[in-house]
Amino acid sequence: MESGDREKVELKIISEIEKTKKDVEALSELIKPIPPDNAVGRLSRMEAIGTKGINEAALGNARVKMGKLKWALSHVHDPEFGLCMECGDSIPIGRILLMPETAFCVMCAEEKG
Repeated sequence: MESGDREKVELKIISEIEKTKKDVEALSELIKPIPPDNAVGRLSRMEAIGTKGINEAALGNARVKMGKLKWALSHVHDPEFGLCMECGDSIPIGRILLMPETAFCVMCAEEKG
């Protein structure tokens, strides 16, 4: 990977970390306990509990993504960065810019599926 590409990727990673940090904060607010007598607008308590479960799963995914992004940021200048951890082939720069937390090429990611 060329140094200009590494700089683009580093800026993208930093941007994604900031976005994901905001997502984590917002989702953390949405998973607070639901009082027994509380109906949120037209939602029933059961619907609110179901929505809370979805938000908890989204929060977990956001935290995993944050960990991967931090790893990517700490390794973006390593010579091996941008190479698939499975097969060793280069990961296209377009894929890295789309998903800077990725460590696998499309083929290997599909196989891991």
